[in-house]
Amino acid sequence: MNFQPQLSDKNKKSFLKALFSDRTPAPPGTGYWQWTVWAIAAIVLLPVLSVIWLSMFPEENIWPHLFDTVLPDYVKTTLLLMLGVGGLSALTGVSTAWVTTMYDFPGRRIFEWALLLPFAVPAYVIAYVYTDMLEYSGWLQGGLRELFGWQTARDYWFPEIRSLGGAVLMMGLVLYPYVFMMVRATFIEQSASLRDAARTLGCTQRQVFWRISLPTARPALAVGLALVLMEALNDFGTVDYFAVRTLTAGIYDVWMNMGNIGGAAQLASVMMLFILALIGMERFSRRRQKQFSRGDRFKAFNRQKLTGKKAFFSWLICFIPLLLGFIVPVLSLSRHAMVYFDVSWTPEFFSMSWNSFMLSASAAFGTVLLGLVLAYGKRLVNRKSVQRAVAVSGLGYAMPGAVLAVGVIIPLAAFDNSIDALFESWFGVSTGLLLSGTLFAVIFAYMVRFLAVSAGSIESSLEKVTPSMDMAARSMGYSTLETLLKVHVPIIKPGVLTAALVVFVDCMKELPATLVLRPFDFDTLATHVYQFASDELLEESALSALVIVLVGIIPVILLSRSIIASRNEKREASAE
Repeated sequence: MNFQPQLSDKNKKSFLKALFSDRTPAPPGTGYWQWTVWAIAAIVLLPVLSVIWLSMFPEENIWPHLFDTVLPDYVKTTLLLMLGVGGLSALTGVSTAWVTTMYDFPGRRIFEWALLLPFAVPAYVIAYVYTDMLEYSGWLQGGLRELFGWQTARDYWFPEIRSLGGAVLMMGLVLYPYVFMMVRATFIEQSASLRDAARTLGCTQRQVFWRISLPTARPALAVGLALVLMEALNDFGTVDYFAVRTLTAGIYDVWMNMGNIGGAAQLASVMMLFILALIGMERFSRRRQKQFSRGDRFKAFNRQKLTGKKAFFSWLICFIPLLLGFIVPVLSLSRHAMVYFDVSWTPEFFSMSWNSFMLSASAAFGTVLLGLVLAYGKRLVNRKSVQRAVAVSGLGYAMPGAVLAVGVIIPLAAFDNSIDALFESWFGVSTGLLLSGTLFAVIFAYMVRFLAVSAGSIESSLEKVTPSMDMAARSMGYSTLETLLKVHVPIIKPGVLTAALVVFVDCMKELPATLVLRPFDFDTLATHVYQFASDELLEESALSALVIVLVGIIPVILLSRSIIASRNEKREASAE
């Protein structure tokens, strides 16, 4: 007698679909994770949509006026700034990456991590430092006049630091580590056998660089340059201090000085086109990066040992960016901080430090919380819609602070006006501003801008947790939330803390959004440095600037440690 179970046609189709599907069925209770991920993505996307909406339907359409007057100049200056900063960053980053990868010379091991230190110095801080040194009343020109007997500026020529070229130099000195980090990782992972084969065919080291290594590293170079240019677009303190009329400065001028938020939104929409172009370049480069073979990337290669003039020249290539981008600014700020310590060490300094700490800590906690939801939701729900929602939630990181400020204030102001009108009609009471012009607006802007940093770090940590841990927790009766809190969070705690720390430091340095969205008479360390430096009082704000730089060193140390750990893992894999 045949007792084999018989399946209906519908059940057969379901069984075959489950059997041959490459997707793991989601555990029960994941619906709310999916909806939460979508909700977070919608909130992050709200500032972008607000800018687009207001630019299309402003209260006062000034597009014709912008096109006829300032817009062409804003666009031209922005393009020139991007071209200059990108070129200088590429030259510095690629040259230092190549020298530290391919050659062995005194100090190479120190330069491998020390060349990342300019990351810690905000561009506006280094701009204030060098202006204090190089302007007409600075000690350098004063010393030259005294040495050569010059009386006025007409007696000699000296480059103007407050110019487009000066802004390019300042940003290039602190942004090149993006290129250095990306390109050096590619140089290390490139096929050593390919380079060896080129050398056996008679190619010199220079020819190997131009024909083999650099073409292979172009995708990584493009990714690094995209990050550099996004940061250059985000800068406000430097371009405002140097009177360089970029789109970022134009947004602030039209909004704050002219009182036209619609015009600011229209300029912001133009700036978003630049961002979309950079994102497209970065995504296209990542696709091309997969085309390169790295089959023997763990094969050790012998660095060429340099001596004499060649060793000194290589050392100089690495030392000059470190000297100009980190050592000189830190020494200058330290000197001013010690000389003017009594003036700076005031109750106001502690108040501003607390404000910066409170805002940064709140934003770090919020972004970590949302980052956990996004990363875990993506892990649980294997759907394209969820993956796209997570990708959209990272769009805020690409938005410059000035654009983000416009996008945040629009929906918050609309909400405040609606509530005020409602209470006025119902109870005859005006509620005033509930969200806009408050700390909530600043923290919300921080969270939107840096959510991608938190979610990316947590997602990479979650990928190291095997799916068997989820299955074991489910078999013990844990819900998805209990699995996250009791199983995953203890395992990925280092990644969560790293994400929180990096977001905290980024918020400490953030200037454009803070300057626009902060409440009245509320200062942070960043806004304090900006205001005092703008009034030619850098010395009195040097302590605040030095604190920002010293705090910024922390993620550089973490980054250096992660690179060293990754390199050690590769060496162990190569040995096996």
